[in-house]
Amino acid sequence: MPGSLIISLDFELLWGIFDKVGNRYKPEYFENTRRLIPQMLELFANNQIAVTWATVGMLFAENEEEWRAYSPEFLPSYKEKKYSAYEWSNVHGIKPEVHFAPDLIRLILETPLQDLGSHTYAHYYTLMRGQSPEQFRQDLQASQMIAKDKFGVELKSLVFPRNHINELYLGICLEEGFDCVRGNPKNWFWQETQHEDLSKKIFRSADCFFPLGSKTSFSSDSISFFPNEPLIIPASRILRPYSPDNPIFNKVRLNRIKQEMSEAAKKGEHYHLWWHPHNFGNNPGESMEELQSLILHFHQLRNLYGMDSHSMESFSREIKSMPAFADKV
Repeated sequence: MPGSLIISLDFELLWGIFDKVGNRYKPEYFENTRRLIPQMLELFANNQIAVTWATVGMLFAENEEEWRAYSPEFLPSYKEKKYSAYEWSNVHGIKPEVHFAPDLIRLILETPLQDLGSHTYAHYYTLMRGQSPEQFRQDLQASQMIAKDKFGVELKSLVFPRNHINELYLGICLEEGFDCVRGNPKNWFWQETQHEDLSKKIFRSADCFFPLGSKTSFSSDSISFFPNEPLIIPASRILRPYSPDNPIFNKVRLNRIKQEMSEAAKKGEHYHLWWHPHNFGNNPGESMEELQSLILHFHQLRNLYGMDSHSMESFSREIKSMPAFADKV
């Protein structure tokens, strides 16, 4: 199996940051995001780039009535209510332009090589105190139900919001139809992300520019698999937002990703890049130029080393088709 570039996107709009920004956001931020997603899809299609769009299930709804109709019976009972999308919306209300996006989901499904995945129904935090396994199960069931009823698809890939991976819940993921999940990078500053401290944030930010942790690519035989759990596909690197105030840092950050991609391609390893589409919202033009630059670099690696493009779902299928995979079952 040659090396590969795996891309997964956390598609969430305001559902992903409501507990951080409330209603204190610039409308043009999400207007830009909605405008850019079709451009991203066209860019991916024209360059034969496979992508997983891990989408918050609430975005599938057409309106508030449909959103409530698909919501689970048992809602997450977080000890801190501020983390609940339901509690927040009851207080602040629903705005369709930042809470629903069925038009964009249809466009994703119509675009070649794009896979629709899940980011849970309600941006569910599996490591927050107060919630339960049954509440999580019902959240996943809500995502699967609205995806099947509205778009006729079964979701196979799952990305845990905020990278809160509760290993005790992995069996539930598989039972509810998810064959693969995105894991965290293996460095200590990506572990236990529910317990944030300044040192972790500093190291995660600095590692985008200078190598502070272990290598980011991974080999096929290093991937963890257990029979009663989904395949865990490690993340390699988040594509951080463009900063207009730091042109040198932008160049260093982008070159670091390219160097890591090159190293993976040369070694026949895999590189899993991810970001949020709304990360492009503040500087859309420059952000798209960076993405185009990364895709051009991928083409060079494909020509030189045969590097493949994969979504999480297609990568999972290929890994599971390998003879060595049978030994892990």
